Amino acid sequence: MMIHVFCSRLSFIHWLQNHLLPCPFKYLTGIDCPGCGFQRSVIALIQGNVQKSFLLYPPTIPLLLFFAYGIADGFFKLDTRKYAVKKTLFIIVGYIVLVSYGVKMYHLYAHYKLSA
Repeated sequence: MMIHVFCSRLSFIHWLQNHLLPCPFKYLTGIDCPGCGFQRSVIALIQGNVQKSFLLYPPTIPLLLFFAYGIADGFFKLDTRKYAVKKTLFIIVGYIVLVSYGVKMYHLYAHYKLSA
């Protein structure tokens, strides 16, 4: 039974790796968007590789926690009437995404600057 679950998990991960959604922004501009790397990071997280997941896309875990909170809030009404918690979490996660994207673009620009 355990082997069957393990093999089905491996085939699911293999299927996910071969069916990633293409990024239209990167296709049109050739530049990574602020969300590029999220899918690969989630797959690494499913495989149990937290370090690889973080290196691929640092905001993955905060984004997943934010989504989980949003779903839980829909069922259990966890937030206040003015949505203070959800707004605060949204700002924090947005800041993490923007800082991560800024660092990625800085390293990309520094690489091109050195090679020119």
